[in-house]
Amino acid sequence: MSASVLDLRRLPWWLYGLVALPVLGIVAFATLRPVQVLPRIALAPGFALTDQDGARFTNEDLRGKIVLYNFTYTRCTGACPQTGETMRVLQTRLGEIDAGDIPIVLVTISFDPAHDTSERLKAYAAQMGADAARWRIATGDATRLKYALGGGFNLYYAPNPDGTFTFDPLFVLVDGWGIIRAFYRTATPAPERLLRDLRLVIQEARNSTGVGRLAYEAAHLFLCYPP
Repeated sequence: MSASVLDLRRLPWWLYGLVALPVLGIVAFATLRPVQVLPRIALAPGFALTDQDGARFTNEDLRGKIVLYNFTYTRCTGACPQTGETMRVLQTRLGEIDAGDIPIVLVTISFDPAHDTSERLKAYAAQMGADAARWRIATGDATRLKYALGGGFNLYYAPNPDGTFTFDPLFVLVDGWGIIRAFYRTATPAPERLLRDLRLVIQEARNSTGVGRLAYEAAHLFLCYPP
């Protein structure tokens, strides 16, 4: 028997314990998932738009805020995917979230700038009961929109000969660092799911400091995502 093997056998029992503890901790964390997070998907695109009040509105205005986006055009009727109602309902329920000093903002972006002037966006905002302090409705240059919406948010939309649009309904959740955390590819995501995901992002923003940050980084490492 080699001297190295003999030396290992002579190590004190507590040293084996010190080695085993981190391993057991990792296994327990990966199994029990005491902290849940939403995935960090990609950096949200930059944009420069004009909102329903005619004011300049950019992605930099949203730094430090949790943002839920949806995409539509004000003439969307009939068989067109209706996403505005989900935003309206969510606006009424934001008070259920203890966000503290972290602002939550709703943003609707129209991809029909030729028709959706600030006046029409303002009328749409009134129709939806949008609180301008919480819900911004905006549009911008058609070419730049294509880059931001199609390339950045992975939104499919295309104009039709009759002036309507074909598009896939989409909601996007972005955190205060400008990182996309969730896509909802439906016209009617459940409000309870949206509220849950907003709470998860807010909790992470609050607790990802000091030692607590290690737990959240571990949750991302072990893909501790909610079902």
